[in-house]
Amino acid sequence: MQTIVVPIQNDLPELLDAERADTAWVVTITLLSAAVTTPITGRLGDMFGKRRLALASLAVMIVGSIVAAVFPHIIGLIIGRGLQGVGMGVVPLGISIMRDTLPERRLPSGIALMSATLGIGGAIGLPISAIVAENADWHLLFWMSGALGALCFILIFTFVPVSVLRTPGRIDWIGAIGLAIGLVGVLLAVSRGNEWGWASVATLACLLGGVAVLVVWGWYELRAPNPLADLRVAVRPSVLITNLSSLFLSFGLFTFNIAVPQFLEMPLATGAGLGLSLLETSLVLLPSGLMMLFLAPISGRLITRFGPKSILLSGAIVQAVGYIMLIIDMSTVWQAAIVSIILGSGIGLAFAAIPTIIMRSVPVTESAAANGINSLMRSFGTTVASAVVGAVLAGITAPFAGFDVPTREAFTVTFTVGLVAALLSVTLASFIPRYRHPAGERTALPDDEQHP
Repeated sequence: MQTIVVPIQNDLPELLDAERADTAWVVTITLLSAAVTTPITGRLGDMFGKRRLALASLAVMIVGSIVAAVFPHIIGLIIGRGLQGVGMGVVPLGISIMRDTLPERRLPSGIALMSATLGIGGAIGLPISAIVAENADWHLLFWMSGALGALCFILIFTFVPVSVLRTPGRIDWIGAIGLAIGLVGVLLAVSRGNEWGWASVATLACLLGGVAVLVVWGWYELRAPNPLADLRVAVRPSVLITNLSSLFLSFGLFTFNIAVPQFLEMPLATGAGLGLSLLETSLVLLPSGLMMLFLAPISGRLITRFGPKSILLSGAIVQAVGYIMLIIDMSTVWQAAIVSIILGSGIGLAFAAIPTIIMRSVPVTESAAANGINSLMRSFGTTVASAVVGAVLAGITAPFAGFDVPTREAFTVTFTVGLVAALLSVTLASFIPRYRHPAGERTALPDDEQHP
């Protein structure tokens, strides 16, 4: 869902006969809907069953895929992409379902693989989307996503057992609406600030209004009898610091996903690119996803052996090394492929460890909600990265063939920003405390010291 429109993003104004400012919503709306619905879906999963909410999320995603494939105008595509974003809630629900169903010895590897799919799907989907975009009608992309969603729906309905762990209570509709309004305001300001102007009335109104709503929402949630999110759990040092580290990790990942493809596709004559085709670029980036897939079972064993904090630190450090290599030199295709492998390895390790830290720090009845909030932080990181990278690449340009294109300096600045994000993630992860849950409180996973 994150990368399916990347191959056709630059062509959407022509394909839809619409302004570029309008077609940008095809990407923005998916980020918004995913960020808003994921934490809400997680909480509802704890209350009414994770399998049930996973199936509901996939059903909405399938409908969105059909809408995007059938409607020929931009409004239909934006609506469809918004509905597709709801499917992102399946990832934290899936992690929590594994906690309920897998034996303990298989749990770390299962969680590692499920968490890594956030990167694997995007990396593998990119070349597939590129092939379709270059050789067939672009609507086929959405028919494919709908078919994959239907297949997932059938498999979950057939093989995943009904959730038995439930959290009693009522739906916090006020909390859900407040969270949605606040997040939409903040994310709109971040994602559209480049276009609207960072000092414009629209940007400031969305940003300040969103922050104000979230402050009021937090005050209300602390006093609600059945809160959408238990903020007392969310601000525990182990949970809060891990979520912040996740934000910067996701920032680094999406910075790579945005900047490196543009660098690889820039004409050689600009002095800032390697002149690859869309398909060639996708194949260079493919090893990133393959490394995440390869490392998932290994990460589970490493987490069991050394603890999730150590693996999160290692992954963030590896990501930083990848950015250092980008800054020093990336003048050949093989260097780009090596960096893709390094960054994929770092993200694979880090993303595998994050859910384990979260679930060892929260009550088992709140595992889906806690993972949903963590997914929200990742989504926020990707949204901020999109805005920052867009601003840098649009702000440092030089004329070429009648257009302003990013310079080599622009990409160096972008990679430096990615390095700073990775180092911030390392710094935060180093402060994650060893968590010991209070007596009598059952957490989603046992403490580190209980593992051999």
